[in-house]
Amino acid sequence: MIPGLDSDRVGMRLGHRCHDVTLAGRPGFLMEPSHPRPGQPWVWKAEFPDTWTEADRALVDAGFHLAHLVVGNTFGSPPALALWDRFYAALVAGGLSSRPVLFAISRGGLYAYRWAADHPQAVAGIVADNPVCDFRSWPGGRDGGPGSPWDWSLLLQCYGFADEAEALAYPGQPIDRLAPLAAARIPLLHRVGDADEIVPVASNTQKLADRYRALGGCIEVLSTTGGLHHPHGLPDPAPIVEFCCRATDSARTTSP
Repeated sequence: MIPGLDSDRVGMRLGHRCHDVTLAGRPGFLMEPSHPRPGQPWVWKAEFPDTWTEADRALVDAGFHLAHLVVGNTFGSPPALALWDRFYAALVAGGLSSRPVLFAISRGGLYAYRWAADHPQAVAGIVADNPVCDFRSWPGGRDGGPGSPWDWSLLLQCYGFADEAEALAYPGQPIDRLAPLAAARIPLLHRVGDADEIVPVASNTQKLADRYRALGGCIEVLSTTGGLHHPHGLPDPAPIVEFCCRATDSARTTSP
């Protein structure tokens, strides 16, 4: 039983031993590598747990634990991040590294970057695929994004915004809270499709990259020519595994 979690049932996932867990009624999982890397590093998949599973398998094969907690379609809102705090505390108390790599796909960028800005000392790196870096773009439909009216209405509720004007003026976007990550020297890796029609690169990854570099931060962007929002990932996940190895090895020997 992992301390701090409500239940823990051991099974298999993608050919690896896996703990199916619950926390505050929310399901999650923790995959175990057969041969863990030194320091018990782990990768925390924000969204989506059944997307780009080739990368998941490759990461666990390479010695990383891989974790996910379902917090619903809540857009990195404060209640979601409070659950993240509890999940992180449980896994670290269970013996995992205190500095995971955060793995964000699409709207998962809102969870990963907002949590990292609050806890830069607890992050080894962030790897993201076509991530949402500003909810005004998606689901808000501003700055070149087509948006999603249903998701935008739900986001207003999740954050407790009084109205749309309050949401549009919100200063807590990933693109607005990069200084703590740059100060902590957290490396970033984004994989994007340069023709993403849902989460436009210009108003998300490109804007974030420009601002992060201006702050002295290090970010690598892998761009797929003609790539759309789907499918996510790369045919070969090796660049993701290599990034996670570098980030966690560095985190073991340095402190932010």
